[in-house]
Amino acid sequence: MNRWLSIVGLGEGGWAELPALARDLVAAAELVVGGERHLAMIPKELRAKRSTWATPLRRTVEEILSHRGRPVAVLATGDPMHYGVGVTLVRAIPLSEILLLPAISAFSLAANRLGWPVADCECLTLHGRPIDRLAGFLGRGTRMLILSHDGSTPAKVAAELTRRGWGPSRLIVLEHMGGPRERILESNAERWMEANVAELNTLAIECRPGAHAVSLPRLPGLPDDSFVHDGQLTKREIRAATLAALAPMPGERLWDVGAGCGSIAIEWLRSGRDMRAVAIESDAKRCQFIRENAAALGTPDIDIAQAAAPEALSGQEAPDAVFIGGGLSSPGLVERCWAALPSGGRLVANAVTVEGEGRLTQSRHELGGSLTRISISRAEAIGSYLGWRPLMPVTQWTAVKP
Repeated sequence: MNRWLSIVGLGEGGWAELPALARDLVAAAELVVGGERHLAMIPKELRAKRSTWATPLRRTVEEILSHRGRPVAVLATGDPMHYGVGVTLVRAIPLSEILLLPAISAFSLAANRLGWPVADCECLTLHGRPIDRLAGFLGRGTRMLILSHDGSTPAKVAAELTRRGWGPSRLIVLEHMGGPRERILESNAERWMEANVAELNTLAIECRPGAHAVSLPRLPGLPDDSFVHDGQLTKREIRAATLAALAPMPGERLWDVGAGCGSIAIEWLRSGRDMRAVAIESDAKRCQFIRENAAALGTPDIDIAQAAAPEALSGQEAPDAVFIGGGLSSPGLVERCWAALPSGGRLVANAVTVEGEGRLTQSRHELGGSLTRISISRAEAIGSYLGWRPLMPVTQWTAVKP
């Protein structure tokens, strides 16, 4: 089948700045899809049917697919494959049927305006995303380039940075880059006062901590007091060992079964780009802890399944790794989790009771893998002296599916 779908990136210059090939493809299309701003850029005399993005987005994807084999043009901002609609369409339609014609991205434009190497920046989007995502990237000297949702985004980001103790951070707003209306605004986040910001803007942040700023590493093993919990918390040292055994890789999905306050799933999500996790927890109060911890630690996209395992596993997208932190006594739980894993998938389970240890020993006998006993002691005050207070030893079973 020919490349019937053209995805065309537009810059601030609009139609006049498109290369001839892009203009010809849009002009020949039976259907042109884009936002209202994009559609307003193309000549009125073009006779194609025009369609704006529907909610939910899949309705428009279905409309595009209904024209399969006939010429369709989709208009996007900048680079359609950098947090753009091209990502969604490439997942739904074979690349062999698509022609991508990007314009320069907002990230590249902003980086060049500021003299920042793009490779050294965290490139994020807040378009339709929770602002809590920022928390996962805050660090002294970190530079972020952010696609705004609208004109209100800079003030919201300034307030969020200030609330988290990063008010001295340099905040730059770049409006309408590449066009005659281009404007750059700059201030510290805590002093941000600009109310009239263009709807089309890109944010740049250079992180500078205030006196009370907290900067947390992305490596596993956050301090225990980083989480709100009721005692159902995998302790710091055990958590670090557990994440090492789970061996997260970019883009992978975790099932955190018996998630408690969600510490394992949250640290999994913080470990790299495009990570995904579902926290499976039956207790409503603990599910609320998971939500609060995810917002505080920059992982608001976490999935939460409030239900008991193994029933809660039905209908879940298949995992790349599974952690069982609770519910080992549930009949069939280990077997269900093992069956869901692909070849090379990892299963890690921790137990602190004799009964739980027995279940792990049985699983190791049936499925292979390794058993490890982890014993941790922490120095605590005994009067005016220090003494070692042991935590409950943890037995950990790790197995990789052949």
